[in-house]
Order: sequence, then C-alpha cells, then structure tokens
Amino acid sequence: MDRYPTVAEVTDAARRLVSRFPGTGRLRRIGTSRAGRPLLMLSVGHGPRHILVVARPHSDEPVGGATALALASFLAQGATGPRPSPGSLRRHPSSATDLTRVTWDIVLCLDPDGAALSEGIEEATALPTLERYYGTAFRPVAAEQPEWAPIEGRQLPETQALFDIIEEFHPILQCSLHSVDAGGTWIQSTRHLPGLAAPFETSADRLGIPVQHGTYDALYWENPSPGIHVLPPPAGIARLAAGSENIARSTWCAPQRYGGSTVIVEVPLWATDRAADPSPHPDPAPALRGLSARVRDTGAQVTAVFDKARDFLPPARDDARVRVLEWMADDLYDLVADSWHPLTHQPPAPHNVTTAQISALDVVARRQPLRAAGLLLRLLRTATDPAAPTLHHTLNALFTTWCTDFHDSLHLHWVPVSHQVRHQTRTVLAAAESALAGHETGTSTTTLPPARKSDRP
Repeated sequence: MDRYPTVAEVTDAARRLVSRFPGTGRLRRIGTSRAGRPLLMLSVGHGPRHILVVARPHSDEPVGGATALALASFLAQGATGPRPSPGSLRRHPSSATDLTRVTWDIVLCLDPDGAALSEGIEEATALPTLERYYGTAFRPVAAEQPEWAPIEGRQLPETQALFDIIEEFHPILQCSLHSVDAGGTWIQSTRHLPGLAAPFETSADRLGIPVQHGTYDALYWENPSPGIHVLPPPAGIARLAAGSENIARSTWCAPQRYGGSTVIVEVPLWATDRAADPSPHPDPAPALRGLSARVRDTGAQVTAVFDKARDFLPPARDDARVRVLEWMADDLYDLVADSWHPLTHQPPAPHNVTTAQISALDVVARRQPLRAAGLLLRLLRTATDPAAPTLHHTLNALFTTWCTDFHDSLHLHWVPVSHQVRHQTRTVLAAAESALAGHETGTSTTTLPPARKSDRP
C-alpha cells in the first residue's frame, strides 16, 4: 500500500469483502450526507458486544479508510480460517477478534462531502510532499465537522446518523480514526484503558513512528504513559482546549450513556523526532512568543491576499472553501495564538515546557496558514478575474517557502501509508481488548470526552 484509497475505492473494497465473506460481513446505508452522498457502515461479526469504528471524520485525514479496510479484512479472515500475509498483523487469541462475542461496526467515511472537496489528496500522497498535501486537503469549518458540529450548536445529518448507530447498538467502545499532518502518534481517551499503553508503544517502536510526548489538546490532561492522554474529571473542564466548553454534546460523549468509552487514535503523515523528546525546552518563553507571532503574521499574509480576491470569489454561502477562509481570517489565527499565552502563567510553567510540546505547537502554527493558502490557491487557479494570476503567483511563493521551511525546520520524514495503517489497526484492536476486559469485569467508568485537534476554536 503506497497511497490512501479514495472513498469510492473504500466502498468498492467493502462490497468485495462482503461478497467474499458472506454471512460474516454486512454493508448497510446508515444515512445520507448534506449533499446526498450515502453514509455506509460495514459490520463484521455477530456478537452481542458492539465496537464502533469511525473512519475519516475529518476530510483531510484519509488514513481512516485504509485502516477500516485493513481491520475489516483482518477480522473477516480470522473468522473463516485464512491468516493475514506475513509481516502484516500478528494474530493471537483475543476476545476482540472473536466474532461470536463481538460485532465490529465500521463507518467507512463520516464526511463524504468534505472528502469530495479533498479530491486528489490520495494521489497527491502517493508522491508525498507538503505542497501536494496542503494543495489538495480540505477541512470544513468547525460547525460543519460531523463529530464537532453539536458543540457549535449544529446538528448535521452525518452527526445524527452516528448518534443513531450509538443509540441502536450501545457500543462499549468507539474508536475515531484520526491523523495529524506532522508530529507523532498519540491517543486521547475518555477513560483509562489498562493494557493499552504497552501494545501502543510497542507498535510505534517497531514501525519507527515517534510517540508524541505532549500535544496541544492535552497539555494539562492526565498522562499515565507516553502518548496516552486521559481526559481530566469534570472539575478539570477548564483544562480542555479552547472552544471545548460544550464538549458533552460531541458524538464522543454518546457511548457514555451506556457505559461505553471513546478513543481517538492519531497517526502522523510526516513524523518529527522532536515529538518524542520529553526533555525541557532550553528557552520556552521566547519560543512560545515566536510561535504566536508566526501564526499571526503568516495568517495575516494569507488574509491580505484573500481580501484582494473576495470580490471575485464565490460567496461563502455557496462555497465551503470560502467559508473556511472567512472563518480563519475572522479570528482563528488570533484565537490559536492567544490560547498559548497561559502556558507562560500556569502549569506546565515555561521552565517545564518540553521540546515535544513546543514541537506540537510549532506544527499548529505552521499548518494554519498552509491550510488557508492551499484552499485559496485552488480558488485562484480557477478564477477568471484578471487579478487572479498575480495573486496566485504572490501566494504560491509564500506557500512554497512555508512548506520548505516546515519540512526542513522540523526535520520531517514521511511515514509510509502501510505503517500508518498497521499502527492504527493494532492500536484499535488493543483498545478493544482492554475495553472488553473492563466491561466484563465491571470496571468501566464514564467521564467527559476529549477535545478535538488543536486548530479548532
């Protein structure tokens, strides 16, 4: 596997799997997107316990579709006898893979509309560069992200479809498959899952993926082991990322009504070894000020080009890409930069801020203007106004420079798609084993679900 599959390829592969393993796998339509696209769920197994897996909740994170197929194939093959190919996934007796005890419900793509606006991202990452990735990636505004929309007071049909499945099956575990453009791998969980840390770390080590020691979303969370972040109790709600005040409305909260939990599994497209460096940063206060300045200054440069193009771009009501640009130009850059100010005044105090934490914030500071610039370049490329080519030339020069500096400054290296998928699949299976063990022994606990990624308000 050298690239991510498209939504259509994931769907076709799921249909083939159902045909290949009749009785073991079923494919059903669970809803319809805002634009009329089908929301499909592949179920594997017939056990009374349900584990829900949500692929591609963010349209610019295509790894989930590949993981969904790898996971479903692994489970179905185990149910009928054949073993996976050597060097892929090792099989051992497991309650999570006993399809007489467990049913896996795998949503193949939660945001097909957003994925359609990321068309070409799969081919772009076959020969991966930051320019190709950001030049094709699309992430909607927070209120149009299915997992996050309820927190913003929106109820999307995609969100409702997921709520309905949770209501129908009462999953003991929900695994949301995410990826980060650069950094390391980490887990955010609504409760501690004993036994998850060891297989998670072992998998990452064997595949050469750095474990993220500290991430923006979870700087103040409980951190029982490297890369594992457990949401603080309700009394610690102020320790969530900005914009998370209504987190209880999120789709991640729903399984808790039935004693279930949620795990977000993050894998990087590009890795940086700094993500795994827990040593104190040598000079964090100036570094934090510099990152705040970076996101404001580069954001302002994109906004300046956007302002000159507003009159000939489609109206925001008609184009999701323009809505993103307006959202970011309005206050998102400042909101992100302002959210780092408390780091200099509350734990972790500046002298305790680690190299890994600064690295995580550095990634956020760089990705914001690149996402906006990539969207705007696509709009300018197809615009017919005489000013469009000059604006495109100006912005493209900035875009190229920022991508090069991002890659070189953090010493990024591409993580092969097969490694991303293998690690995410192993982690989901380990989380399922742990959740099943806790459910059967009555040790399940509930708490509020985790905040999303660092770029939301």
